[in-house]
Order: sequence, then structure tokens, then C-alpha cells
Amino acid sequence: MERIMALKASGHLAKMDVKLDDTVSYQLPLDDERVALNGLIGEHISIEHLGDIHCVHCGRRSKKSFSQGYCYPCFIKLPQCDTCIMSPEKCHFHQGTCRDPEWGEKYCFTDHFVYLANSSGVKVGITRGDQLPTRWIDQGATQGLPIFRVQTRYQAGLIEDCLREHVADKTHWQKMLKGNAEPVDLPTIRDELMTKSESGLEFLEQEFGLQALQRLYNETTTEINFPVHEFPEKVKSFNLDKQPLVEGVLKGIKGQYLILDTGVINIRKYTAYNVQFSVN
Repeated sequence: MERIMALKASGHLAKMDVKLDDTVSYQLPLDDERVALNGLIGEHISIEHLGDIHCVHCGRRSKKSFSQGYCYPCFIKLPQCDTCIMSPEKCHFHQGTCRDPEWGEKYCFTDHFVYLANSSGVKVGITRGDQLPTRWIDQGATQGLPIFRVQTRYQAGLIEDCLREHVADKTHWQKMLKGNAEPVDLPTIRDELMTKSESGLEFLEQEFGLQALQRLYNETTTEINFPVHEFPEKVKSFNLDKQPLVEGVLKGIKGQYLILDTGVINIRKYTAYNVQFSVN
């Protein structure tokens, strides 16, 4: 097997760039530099936190990262850090209390999908119209299917709230990292969910109109293959705050996790951390 030449690169971490190919292609952002990761599987790598965290919005040095890369002042004032981002059914734009109405109009009053994904099992979720299949890849899903297209994030959140009475809405990350979920028939599950949730869905359609909430029956399931050579039997997660040096043989990549023979690390969690990445 040809060995990879020694490599060192440093910069601030960000969510890994992904591309859907026969196998998902990953790149690790370090400021303006990108490190191609798929070819490093089987190599010994290390990630060392150099001590600095700089807010992804204002650049301020911070002792702690909030909401994946923000300093505390930005965390408490920016709309992208508000509770309604994680719980869109709690949108308060109509109450006149949005942290930044202009931002809300741009990012929340735009087409969103409600989808089914098979990650640690079947789950329901939502995402902006331009974020598929990236959202599924980031969650470590091996299958994904859009089932609604709606006009706002709030509407997507209400539909998700209706459907999650009958299906999970979270990924169990440890289970996801131990292997691939068994393939399922997502269109059939979609139809069953629609039937079980019909009364709630009809109420929302009456409130917003059929044109605003489009049921999607003709979409096909996207199949996703991740570059994993070996799944861990037990999942040990690294914490850069407590252990600034993470190293081991890269066994695979799934979701936003690097899988090493020594443990796993969630790269997205450490957005804005200044690190040195090495292959040796």
C-alpha cells in the first residue's frame, strides 16, 4: 500500500465539506485550506488544539464555544443562535420579537423540506431547500427522502411536530457510529406516517393552504455510502477541551465524525477551534 507523505496544516476547524459521490467525499476546512480526507483512511493522524477559539461571526477570542463556534455575546444576540432554530415550531417572528427580522426573512421565510432519514433508525427532520442531501450526510444517514416542501421554516417545524408523535426526530449518534442502519422502504413509511398524522396535517393545510404545504409523493430515496473501513465496537468520544491532542489511525468518516482506532471526534462540535492537523 502506498504511504501518504507527512502532512501538517493548521487553522480554525469548521464543519467538514461533503459531496455525494458513490462514496461520500470529505474535506476538512482549516481556515481557507482544505484537507482531502478520504485518502487518509488507514493513516495515523493527529488533531491538536492550540488553545485559541475565535468566534465564527465576530472573530472575538473566546474561552468557550457556544452553539458550535460563537462567543457568548453573539450567542445571546444573533438570530441563528436563537432557540427557534433548534425548535422551529417556536418561531416568534409574528410576535415582532425576532432577533433580526431581515435575517429571518432571508433564512426562515424560504422553502424548506420535511424529510425522512435512516441514520440510527428512521427519523423525521427539516432543512432549507438547498441543504439536501448535505443534511442527511451530516447526520450519518444512509437513506433520505423528502416528504413535504413548504414555504417557511415555521411551517416545516409544525409538520415535524405533528409527525414526531409517530416517528423519532433525533439520531442516536453512538448507534449511528457503530454501523449502518438496516435499509428500509422510506416511501412506504412515508405513506404510513401520512395516514397516522392525517388529522393534524389536514389542520395545518387548512391554516396555511394546500399550496403552502406540498406533499411529495414522487421523490425517490437517496442512498448514501460513507467511507468507513471499520466501525468501532464501543464508541469513545474525544473532548478537545479536556484532551487537546487527539491521535490514532483513521478508520473512517461518517456524519461529521472522524472514526479513529482510539475513539471518535465530532468535528462540527469544535467549529472555531484553532488546531494543527497532522498525518504521520
